[in-house]
Amino acid sequence: MELQNTVKEALNALYHHPDDAVRMQADRWLQDFQRTIDAWQVSDNLLHDASSNQETLIFCSQTLRSKVQRDFEELPSEAFRPLRDSLNTLLKTFHKGPPKVRTQISLAVAALAVHVPADDWGDGGIINWLRDEMNSHPEFIPSFLELLRVLPEEEFNYKIAARPDRRRQFEKELASAIETALNILTACLNINELKEQVLEAFASWLRLRHRIPASTLSSHPLVLAALSSLNSEILSEASVNVISELIHYTAARNSGGVSSQFPLIQVIVPQVMSLKPQLRDPSKDEEDIKAIARLFADMGDAYVELIATGSDESMLIVHALLEVASHPEFDIASMTFNFWHNLQMILTERESYGAFGNETSIETEKTRRLQVFRSSYESLVSLVTFRVQYPQDYSDLSMEDQKDFKQTRYAVADVLIDAALVLGGEPTLKILYMKLVEAISHCGKDQNSDWCPAEAALYCIRAISDYVSDIEAEVMPQIMSLFPKLPHQPQLLQTVCLTIGAYSRWLNAASSGLSFLPALIDILVSGMSMCEDSAAAAALAFRHICNDCKKKLCGSLDGLFQIYQTAVIGVGPFKVSAEDSLHLVEALSMVITELPSEHAKKALEAVCLPSVAPLQEIINQGPQVLGQKTARELTVHFDRLANIFRYVNHPEAVADAIQRLWPIFKAIFDVRAWDMRTMESLCRACKNAVRTSKRLMGVTIGSMLEEIQGLYGQHHQPCFLYLSSEVIKIFGSDPSCANYLKVLIESLFSHTARLLTKIQDFTSRPDIADDCFLLASRCIRYCPQLFFPSTVFPSLVDCSMIGITVQHREASNSILNFLSDIFDLANSTLGESCLSIRDSVIIPRGPTITRILVACLTGALPSSRLETVTYALLALTRAYELKALEWAKECVSLIPSTAVTELERTRFLQALSDAASGANI
Repeated sequence: MELQNTVKEALNALYHHPDDAVRMQADRWLQDFQRTIDAWQVSDNLLHDASSNQETLIFCSQTLRSKVQRDFEELPSEAFRPLRDSLNTLLKTFHKGPPKVRTQISLAVAALAVHVPADDWGDGGIINWLRDEMNSHPEFIPSFLELLRVLPEEEFNYKIAARPDRRRQFEKELASAIETALNILTACLNINELKEQVLEAFASWLRLRHRIPASTLSSHPLVLAALSSLNSEILSEASVNVISELIHYTAARNSGGVSSQFPLIQVIVPQVMSLKPQLRDPSKDEEDIKAIARLFADMGDAYVELIATGSDESMLIVHALLEVASHPEFDIASMTFNFWHNLQMILTERESYGAFGNETSIETEKTRRLQVFRSSYESLVSLVTFRVQYPQDYSDLSMEDQKDFKQTRYAVADVLIDAALVLGGEPTLKILYMKLVEAISHCGKDQNSDWCPAEAALYCIRAISDYVSDIEAEVMPQIMSLFPKLPHQPQLLQTVCLTIGAYSRWLNAASSGLSFLPALIDILVSGMSMCEDSAAAAALAFRHICNDCKKKLCGSLDGLFQIYQTAVIGVGPFKVSAEDSLHLVEALSMVITELPSEHAKKALEAVCLPSVAPLQEIINQGPQVLGQKTARELTVHFDRLANIFRYVNHPEAVADAIQRLWPIFKAIFDVRAWDMRTMESLCRACKNAVRTSKRLMGVTIGSMLEEIQGLYGQHHQPCFLYLSSEVIKIFGSDPSCANYLKVLIESLFSHTARLLTKIQDFTSRPDIADDCFLLASRCIRYCPQLFFPSTVFPSLVDCSMIGITVQHREASNSILNFLSDIFDLANSTLGESCLSIRDSVIIPRGPTITRILVACLTGALPSSRLETVTYALLALTRAYELKALEWAKECVSLIPSTAVTELERTRFLQALSDAASGANI
């Protein structure tokens, strides 16, 4: 009684106390209470107490439901019958409400049925028990109907902590009881006020997709009741749900194929098709139209393979779906988008035509089908283009509405791609070009004219750029010649810039492409000066053009440099952000790659200068000033240099540049090694230089390694590890670097092992763990002869065993992959000579490693990591065979029988045994 009163007081405080702190304290107490074993009895007592208020009833019903779902194993087996009887009494007590309480109790009974086998339930299982209860107590039928509705839904509820075998058994129990369930529902159809509830429960049972013969369903009273209410004045949501489920039911994989479902399809399709006139009926409200549209969309999705044959009957459905696609409300029109995509895949992919035998027959049939659907996809293109048009009040829309509008544009772009795949890029382009010409005729030269239709047409033209031939000569030249005539309105200019970038390959390949480049680059320069959004689009387009037309642009390097310097130095009218300026850096770097090496060195020097000069100036002011600068003042320059070293593919020129720049880099390493952001940016620049220059780095690489090795011991920056990782990849197999790298490896790993001595260290510095074990895996692949004999190998294995269960995904995966690489060493030609060293370290630790991996499989790591853990365990088993099986048997025997059945134990060990014997599992 005391605990019951405390629960009531806590609920009263939670809902009514004016002090936030008291409410939070009450909430915490109630959550803790729900986890206790006393929560069973207290919740049950309060639900049976007539004086409990609604807040108490709702809380206690939720508590009881969650206890049955999650904590059923807390109860002794003899507690089942009193619990079932109590819940049954509560169902009857609350048959007239509150509805929330009744639903929670229904869910609790359903969860109980998932846990308890039909034989233990008694009375022939829950469905027979339910039928008998309804016959004995007809006044409580509404409550029992709710239970009948939630039962099949709970089969898929993984909050219920039932074992997999029991869940599968429950599915079979429901399948065998489906006839009884439908008989109960049919009997309840006679009660008019329960019709809606009966149909909802029927839809719920259909979701199970258990086989009921189509001939039985086609004349079943429940199906006929749902179909008849489709034509009633008030369209019932429940009947729409039933028909929707029936449509999916006929197309389900286990339904025996469309031919066996034909009796039911022939009943459903004409009834749904008869609703088509209502799509344009102004007297229908939007919810009714949405429901009808959903049925057409469901039919399209379910019968798309039949529709793809292009028969006269299937084209009636296609025309209805075009009708839905033309609806002014996007939420309704977009219901069909999935259908157009799936239809496109069937029409265009060769696998769809396997039944037609030889290549000639396949091509003939494919051509016929594409021709049949041509006009439908042409109509679709015309129907969707207006949806991407900016609304007049766009700038006044909320952030959420603007985001929705962008999502709409992405969805329409996907539909246009589907159309281009069916019609071909050029025919789709022609339709869109006509829209553009029409829009431009209404668009004056000033910014205030109606630019929205022209922008929409251009957005659509950009969307299909990948499907238009690079040598298209009819429409593209006309589009390109229109660009300079368009007004410089910010959103329109942004889309113009993006469209220029999207067709950069065409500009390179088309015979007339070169003649357009000067005018288009002028437009991009205007875009960079207009506003931040248009500047971002222009910088991206500039990158695409320089990437695809780099050979054509080599002669225009001076003009490109001028644009680059204006944008990067930040003087003049340009509004290019630091992030977007990286596109310009990449653009110039790609053009420089096309220059002969003697010119490339000079060009590389020039392209680095806007970043190098400010850094040199800061260094010249002395270490104190350098130490006080914000990270951003330095990283903006290093990010640009990183991109230059990545995209200028002249190894010798980059090696020269890094040698010249090393004094600047070293000065910043020495003074700013404490600053993670600056170090990450600087290390990225060094890594890209190493990756591009490879072994031409010469003497600079030695200085670089010496620097980071010394600084890592003091500042433990993870980026020093990933820079070393790149060095190992390139120089690991070079015998002349062996001594250097051996010292580097031992220094970095011994420092890291001292940092990571307990799981809390891994949790607080997962980035160090991640980069350390990525580096270790690199060492196993590229220089095992240096790594395995080193003194750090055993301590790094011990370190990995401490950190495997870190909850940080990347760190945990890196550790698991490191162990897998050790176990897989025999597969590596370089590593064979190190097997005896590996075994001397792993075998003594084998039982513990196995135990940790099994713990990871059984809950120490989230299920998303199971695949990586499983691979590590299989690799260990393949490497150590019978020994590994012994280790596995020993630790699996420690799992209590309440947590794993003997059958599950045996299956698991058998799978490992198969792996040990070399089976591919």
